[in-house]
Amino acid sequence: MSLQARLVATAVAAAFVATPALAAELTGTLKKIKDSGVVVLGHRDASIPFSYLAGGATPVGYSHDLQLKVVEKLKKDLNMPNLQVKYNLVTSQTRIPLVQNGTVDLECGSTTNNIERQRQVDFSVGIFEIGTRLLTAKTTGIKDFADLKGKNVVTTAGTTSERQLKAMNAAKSLGMNIISAKDHGESFLMLESGRAAAFMMDDALLFGEMAKAKSPANWVVVGTPQSYEVYGCMVRKGDAPFKKVVDDAIKATYASGEINKIYSKWFLQPVPPKNLNLNFPMSGAIKALIKRPTDRAVDQL
Repeated sequence: MSLQARLVATAVAAAFVATPALAAELTGTLKKIKDSGVVVLGHRDASIPFSYLAGGATPVGYSHDLQLKVVEKLKKDLNMPNLQVKYNLVTSQTRIPLVQNGTVDLECGSTTNNIERQRQVDFSVGIFEIGTRLLTAKTTGIKDFADLKGKNVVTTAGTTSERQLKAMNAAKSLGMNIISAKDHGESFLMLESGRAAAFMMDDALLFGEMAKAKSPANWVVVGTPQSYEVYGCMVRKGDAPFKKVVDDAIKATYASGEINKIYSKWFLQPVPPKNLNLNFPMSGAIKALIKRPTDRAVDQL
């Protein structure tokens, strides 16, 4: 082999090693992104502090920061430094269909990974763990779920909390009037305006709603958690190469310790739009997720 041929072969081999995602022919979402030059990220508008709009057109939040780590890895693995990012607003009810039909490539928000949803989409390794509790005014005297008997209780449509609340109401004959709002912001508005006595949702989201209240000191999160749930990022089912990129990006953020800065930014420091501090320290369960990442749901652990 001539010197020139050897130099060309060496350069090709180096490029091949530098872009491991291209080691095999691209398929699925990776091919879609490579061909289009665009990755579409699903986001929420009111899931504070995970994924929400804080006055601008671009989403912000803890989960969104992890999405951007995936974008960084896609740019590197696909050798696409100019990869475009497009945002697509999703709700609790539309997020799964929009991932399934290819409108959204990746959704990182406040989506619980459970067995039922695993039949429809695949999940990344866990990014957060919560307990489902209640937000109520300090003046209501509500301390736990038994105190909801005969009261108006709001939750967000299409969430696991909605299903749990309806099952509890039937099983314990509590006579609650359950209101299903379109999103977390509307749920809190129902609560703040007095149309509901309590708001059931994931505890971290409740702290987020409390932080944007007119008078945060008037509200309190109470109740024995009715479930513990793990959030994950959603990708299309059966797309293992893309899921691996997502998982690897999140795991690398954990391993480097950068996750601690991201967590502190959103849960231990003032957050927009009102620059209030959620004061939500990292739990032992979340620390365990970071130490031993898994894509299994809580009901599989």
